[in-house]
Amino acid sequence: MPNAKPPGLVAIEREMARQGKDALASFSDVAKRAGAVAASIRQTGRLLLLGMGASHGLNRAVAPLFRAHGVDALALPLSEQLDQPLACNGRTVIVTSQSGESIEVVRWLALAHPGTDVFGLTMDAGSTLARSLPCMIGAGGVETGFAATRSAFVGVAIYAAVLSALGTDPAPFLRVLRAPTEPDIADAVAALAGVRTIVTSARRLQGLAEVLALGLTELARLPCFALEGGQFRHGPMEMLGPDVGTVFLRGADVTGDRVRGLAETVAVTGAPTVVLDASGRAPATGAVTVVAGQHEGIAALAALLPVAQRLMIGCAIMRVADLGTPVRTQKITRTE
Repeated sequence: MPNAKPPGLVAIEREMARQGKDALASFSDVAKRAGAVAASIRQTGRLLLLGMGASHGLNRAVAPLFRAHGVDALALPLSEQLDQPLACNGRTVIVTSQSGESIEVVRWLALAHPGTDVFGLTMDAGSTLARSLPCMIGAGGVETGFAATRSAFVGVAIYAAVLSALGTDPAPFLRVLRAPTEPDIADAVAALAGVRTIVTSARRLQGLAEVLALGLTELARLPCFALEGGQFRHGPMEMLGPDVGTVFLRGADVTGDRVRGLAETVAVTGAPTVVLDASGRAPATGAVTVVAGQHEGIAALAALLPVAQRLMIGCAIMRVADLGTPVRTQKITRTE
């Protein structure tokens, strides 16, 4: 059939269709292990989050939420930890990998000889990571779609369980999972249709902006990159114009007004500007706003991640015939 969906897209959509159910199950399933992780974090007061690709973006997204509990939390790529290691002694460490088999994970486990305060987060209960460390295992098994979708959403739920054990009220997060919404993204996709590159940006939600930039690059095969809001103002605005798309992520937190201000400044340049907005506040003038309720913290991640997923697919489907089928990489990276 000439109009049939590419198999890669079918696989991604299948993952997304079940991610809410799997996220809810994961939040409950990992409660006991999440409690042990939280106890370790309380004891050490320091947290190192290690991952690659979307797993690193996920870690970046949740690090500020741990800092809100007074935890000295830092997210690093595993490749950087291998080449320029930060001492793990006295820190709780969480190694995040949806497959549990990425080459950096396997090599770090062999070299680091991790101790008692080191944990894993993965989707594969039979993986090298799960066999090597006490792990929080996401529900539903391994992810088959190329870009991280269900694994990232389930990862948010697992971190929500750890944060709940630390004292974060899980009710707002669980309300988002139990009553999902699908805001219209058609205008946002249309605004980005003719651009040659996309910049994603946020403040407190910068980790999610990085996940979105990676997904756009993987699926649309378009140069996309993430710039934290402050960094965006320090020079990169020189590139802006009608062929440079921008996507901002905004939550109901103290950085929301700065995100709005930057989005309005960018829109004046003629750069197509989209805001995925969970702030509940007035929209940015000149931007296409996708309203996703009013949420902050882990609930904002849960509300905005599915919208970001749909946006990256919408942008890619206009550009790539075999969407979701990698041509230069693999789902599991096995070569450094």
